[in-house]
Amino acid sequence: MRARYARCVTIRRAEPADLSELAALAALTFPLACPPHLSQADMDAFVAEHLSAERFADYLADAGRAVFVAEDAGRLTGYTMAVTGEPYDPDLARLVRHRPTVELSKCYADPAAHGTGTAAALLTHTIDWAAAEGAASVWLGVNGLNQRAQRFYAKHGFAVVGERRFQVGERVEDDLVLEKPLA
Repeated sequence: MRARYARCVTIRRAEPADLSELAALAALTFPLACPPHLSQADMDAFVAEHLSAERFADYLADAGRAVFVAEDAGRLTGYTMAVTGEPYDPDLARLVRHRPTVELSKCYADPAAHGTGTAAALLTHTIDWAAAEGAASVWLGVNGLNQRAQRFYAKHGFAVVGERRFQVGERVEDDLVLEKPLA
């Protein structure tokens, strides 16, 4: 399924041919969501462990995940990753109120695409996909210091339902858990 949005951005499912560019985009965008006190070494460790081309190949092969990319003039400008099934942690499972649910594990846009509607198009596409898959909600974690992301998600109907701890390299960060009911 391909969808076209403003500025001729196409949202589509990621493909194996995207792996290198997707990993480069992830390495570029992940630090943007991190709090200012996080070291480069911790960010690099997270990227190496979770956002390499090899890891994205695993994600694409996982039937429980969907990776969507925004493409503008043949270049990837953003991506999301949705994970189906129960939240991976019992404490998170207690926070997320609606079932079945989908985790929005990743939602990033190239800084050059900020303010263009790319992130909103990706988020809308991913939420629509989750609803079509039968999800009653979408949930996510966002760093407690990332005010920009919190405003973005609130604008799209997400509300804080609790907190979680999130490991980035050697640091444990405090995240907010947000949920958006789909019904």
